[in-house]
Amino acid sequence: MKTDGCIWRRRASLNSGNYLGFPVAPAGQLAHDPGMIRDKSAKKPARGAPEKGTPAKDATPGKAAKAPAGKKGIIAIAPPSFRRERALIKRGVWPVAGCDEAGRGPLAGPVVAAAVILDPDRIPRGIDDSKRLTAEEREKLFDKICATAQVSVAVASPSRIDRDNILRASLWALKRAVVALPEQPRHVFVDGRDRLDTECDCEAVIGGDGIVSSIAAASIVAKVTRDRLMCALAQDCPGYGFEQHKGYAVPEHLDALDRLGPSIHHRSFFAPVAAARAKHMPWTVEPVQDLFTVTEVEVQVEAAVEINATANL
Repeated sequence: MKTDGCIWRRRASLNSGNYLGFPVAPAGQLAHDPGMIRDKSAKKPARGAPEKGTPAKDATPGKAAKAPAGKKGIIAIAPPSFRRERALIKRGVWPVAGCDEAGRGPLAGPVVAAAVILDPDRIPRGIDDSKRLTAEEREKLFDKICATAQVSVAVASPSRIDRDNILRASLWALKRAVVALPEQPRHVFVDGRDRLDTECDCEAVIGGDGIVSSIAAASIVAKVTRDRLMCALAQDCPGYGFEQHKGYAVPEHLDALDRLGPSIHHRSFFAPVAAARAKHMPWTVEPVQDLFTVTEVEVQVEAAVEINATANL
């Protein structure tokens, strides 16, 4: 099944039951750790501070007291905000898009890139980095985003990844997603370190899917789209468990790869896939020439030179 360069876009609504011309299976049930909180040990009281259980002199009503020493406090990580987009809108820069991709790490399947232009007056509540959301939350937000925002998706196939490498294929898909938007943006936020070669201004934001709302929305669209696509590929290539692990290098996938060998949807130059190909299809692996091996012809030439030198003497 050819998926390279496939693009779809929506202004208001999306028929989530069909994608790339065939019915799409529901997304997998894998839930990711939200990872939205982290523990921070309470610091020791400063010199001169009141003893445990004694209220501070300048304490004011309504303020929460610090956690007692020896106990851990909780710091919540703020969700992405629309602050950067609104700052551009105040300067007269609009539309503003966010883009992100899903699927750079797996051993199989395409890279899926998405671009989203959120409606400032209809931003769905709960938008966050797709990795902090469960599969059910992503599905619900996916429908809301596609119903209220301008959305486009581009796909880079495994063959393009093998040809160009994973980074270039991802940047190619991201640019294609931006170009495919129904309305061309004047500014683009992209997750990561690399800016896109677009006609409009492009700003790379490291960790942008947890900072910028437009990028977070794009991460949800890309993740849900790829998960549905991998469920469809599981029907085309049963036995690998694509519907469960979505092509990532989990033990179950590595065992299936070692047992069955790579499929047409695997990325040939990723190390586990290359090892499985060498095991199951050794005739496809080109032998590496040893540059330090002395051939028989070279030995005969060197012997002839020595004989001629002795005869001349």
